[in-house]
Amino acid sequence: MENLQEGYPVAHFSGKTKRYCQTLDLRDEPELIVAYKQLHSKEGIWQETLDAIHAAGVLEMEIYLLGTRLFMIVEMPANLDWDAAMQKMGQMPKQKEWEALTAQYQKADPNAGSAEKWQLMERIFHLYK
Repeated sequence: MENLQEGYPVAHFSGKTKRYCQTLDLRDEPELIVAYKQLHSKEGIWQETLDAIHAAGVLEMEIYLLGTRLFMIVEMPANLDWDAAMQKMGQMPKQKEWEALTAQYQKADPNAGSAEKWQLMERIFHLYK
């Protein structure tokens, strides 16, 4: 188990990037949350899902959990169009099957794709050194 107070390493990319932050709520059922976390572990995540994320142009993706609230950070090249990338990812092999599987854990329309379920968040503060 990771020590949350240790923080998490951040990748540094040679070119300009942009970051998107999204949120989604899980159903408030502890056994489903445990299963959802397992699906997103190194052992549980489908290789096809990882391939789809990379093929869409995503450089880095992180998902954080607090209670039932998920928070995702997506890092992409600055010149990549978000909608085009999400559309491409949605068309990758097995992506619809992955979405159907994860939908049973989420408080969202089970027929919605990832780009519809995960809501983009507004940045209201930033500090860079």
